[in-house]
Parts: sequence; structure tokens; C-alpha cells
Amino acid sequence: MTAPTEPVRGLGTRTWTEIDPGAPPLVAVAVGSCEQHGPHLPLDTDTRIAHHLAEALSRRRDDVVLAPTVTVGASGEHQDFPGTLSLGTEVLAAVLVELTRSAWWARGLIVINGHGGNLDALTRARQVAEREGRRLLVWSPPAPRESPGDLHAGIVETSVMLAIAPDLVRDQRPGEAHPDTAAGRTELISRLRTHGVRAVSQSGVIGDATGADALRGAQWLTRWVEDLETTVAREVANW
Repeated sequence: MTAPTEPVRGLGTRTWTEIDPGAPPLVAVAVGSCEQHGPHLPLDTDTRIAHHLAEALSRRRDDVVLAPTVTVGASGEHQDFPGTLSLGTEVLAAVLVELTRSAWWARGLIVINGHGGNLDALTRARQVAEREGRRLLVWSPPAPRESPGDLHAGIVETSVMLAIAPDLVRDQRPGEAHPDTAAGRTELISRLRTHGVRAVSQSGVIGDATGADALRGAQWLTRWVEDLETTVAREVANW
């Protein structure tokens, strides 16, 4: 992964005259959430991870500028837990559509998503962009194959947070509602979509965080950044 000492090309720190219309940039937008992540992870876990990945992309590509992060997403399934904030799918989709429209001066928009609950909104925004002939790429971190039952605040997210923000990870790392089979995962996901996460997990965790460590988190981050960079290179080649 690129050294963190390299400067981040942040859009918000520029003036409008520093945007070159002859070489329009790609704009990376991290989209996260403010939602419960069990008793051991902060509410902004998804946002921190998405921002970290978007920042890494901006360091690896000279043509990418980092937009302000969207810090609240669609988190209705977590509404039974204190601290959760949600825009909802319809509003988040509208936000992303308007961001894409407003970036007419850019080569295109790259959304780096940190929360699974945002996917419906991202799909809607991409469909609108396609109809309007606008360039919008949506990317989410691929789920690690070695942790199929880890759906929320388990070993993956906890390990990644230990790698990027260890001071925010509490000592209590529970495991709960850990589905062992594909059929079990399908049933669990159906229940939480219908009744919310609280119906399947009192702690808010779906997985097992007890074996998390920073080294594994750093390895997953490296994989994700490489996948993101490869996807962007492939998808924007003809933009």
C-alpha cells in the first residue's frame, strides 16, 4: 500500500481555478454510514473504512481527487440501536444522483461504498446515471472468502479497524448470530431485512470478532485497495 505520507489530492482544499478543464479529474466519493457496530466498534466504522480506501486510491492515481465523504447512509435495519442515523434508500439515491449531475466538470464519479445497506441506493443512482449518459462507477469491498459468515461487526471489520483506528476499538469483541451455512445466511439476511438487525442479534454483531487482529486487517485492506485500483483502471479506460 502506498506510504501514507504522500499528499492527498482533496477536492475541498482546491479553488475552482485549480480544476483544469483540459484534464478533468476523476472524483472519488466515499459513502459510509452512522450505525451501530456492536459494543466494540464506533458508529462511523463504515465511513472510516470507505474514506481510507478512497484516500488510498487518490494516492495511487494522479487523476483522482478526493471529494468530501458522505457520512450518513441507508441504515434502517439498524434503527433499533441508539446512535444510528439514516437517510434512507430513496434520499441517499437522490443525493448520489445529484452529486453525479453536479460533477459535470469531472471525467466521472467513483463511489467507494462502505455499507451493504447502501447498495439499493447505489444501484438506483447508477441506473439514473446510465439513462442520462453520465459516468458513475460504484465499488464495494469484496467479502473475504475465508469468512463467509461474517456479515457485520465481526472479524473482518474489527480487524480492519484495528489496522486503521486501533484506539477506537473497545476491548469487548463478541460473537453472535454466526451463520454456518449458506442456507443459514440466506434465512438470517431475510429476517434482518424484514425485522431489522435486533431481531437476529441483540449485540448488533453478526459474525465473530474474537479473533480479530491488525495484521489480518492490513492484509484485507491491501487486497481491497488493489481490487479497487484494478476495477477503476478497467472501467474508466474508455471514459
